[in-house]
Amino acid sequence: ERILISAGDMAPRGYVPPMAPAWPAGGHAAPIAKASFRERLLTVVLFAALASSCIAFIEPSPHDAVMGLLGIAALAAGVQFHRLLLIPFTLLVVWNFFGLLTLFNVPDQQVTVQYAATSVYLAVAALIFALVVSGNTMPRMRALEAGYVLAALISALCGIAGYFHLVPGAAMFTLYDRAMGMFKDPNVYGPFLILPLLFLLQRMIVKRIDFIGMGLAGVIMFGLLLGFSRGSWFAFAVGLAVTIALSFLTAPTPRVRLRILGLSIAGLTALAVLLVLLLTTTSLGSMFTQRAQLIQSYDVGTGGRFVLQQLAIGSVLEFPNGMGPFEFSRVFGLQQHNVYLQAFLVYGWGGGFAYVLLVLTTLWIGFASALKRTPWQGYAIATIGTFFGIVLEGFIIDTDHWRSYFLLLGVIWGLAAATRAAATGPTGHRSTP
Repeated sequence: ERILISAGDMAPRGYVPPMAPAWPAGGHAAPIAKASFRERLLTVVLFAALASSCIAFIEPSPHDAVMGLLGIAALAAGVQFHRLLLIPFTLLVVWNFFGLLTLFNVPDQQVTVQYAATSVYLAVAALIFALVVSGNTMPRMRALEAGYVLAALISALCGIAGYFHLVPGAAMFTLYDRAMGMFKDPNVYGPFLILPLLFLLQRMIVKRIDFIGMGLAGVIMFGLLLGFSRGSWFAFAVGLAVTIALSFLTAPTPRVRLRILGLSIAGLTALAVLLVLLLTTTSLGSMFTQRAQLIQSYDVGTGGRFVLQQLAIGSVLEFPNGMGPFEFSRVFGLQQHNVYLQAFLVYGWGGGFAYVLLVLTTLWIGFASALKRTPWQGYAIATIGTFFGIVLEGFIIDTDHWRSYFLLLGVIWGLAAATRAAATGPTGHRSTP
């Protein structure tokens, strides 16, 4: 069985890939062997990085260590920096530069330095993912998907075991009777599951349905439900709607469009029926009714989420250079739970505008890439659908230190760079259609 697929296997009809570089006569065997080993090493480390990403209850996590290895493996494999990646690189640098400046507002606090260091690390991680998937895209994306689906499966199984107390000690995987897997918070656990779930669902509605895929999607979706996170449910619903819509719009034939429409309707109907059965015949009903309410007690009143967001707007105007990490919660008692206000409060106006511009440009380039017919179009569609849902969720929660969020950033820009490269010939000029 082949591990790598050829350009002919990956290329869409009409696309002619650039010619491979020629090795000097008599010396081609050794370079080819080295390149093959380095590429396989990179895909193995990439798989390990994603598979270990489900372990997030300790700091630093095993995933963070593997990310260092991934950076080294990427350099060894000779990843190239596409000029399109200058956009996220510049914005991430500006965002972190202003974040470091705000440390002068809160000197001699180890926790604030750790906060800034985490921001820098996550920016570097996003760029590593972008560099990795921008070249040899399909084999690397398959390794990324396999590792991520495995991590999501482990997370969901831990959450299910914890919620139903299936094994001794499984309660460590829950918080306030909500599944959270090996994360510290159910509100981070839920969004982590969305991208691998959409990878599976997008493939099933567009290409084929298999029992393994259905089983994996079912377990992950059940784990997502047991997190009882309104934001996660909302982000998944938005991501699924975007994924279905883009898959329908970009379908190559009317027959595929009909398949997508039919399977989507059938699947959503079956999901609704299954949810009704679960919520009416099990103990899940009362918890779901409680968590599904649009407004919770901690959203309103003195010290509520909405009041704190109003106070945060005033603080943004009062502190153009930012308050620094954790200063808003120190002054007002709680966080404002809005990542865009967080960007201005912590990183100042310069960092806040850089962050907002990063989000907007990522949305633009992500949707543009998802509409282009490439071998990795399904990945691009699922990724931008997930990102759009979490961008909207950011209005009610802080997402600026989620590893999964920066993975999305990196993958979107990496796939966009790969799409841009696929549209140009060996001379760098755009290919004719």
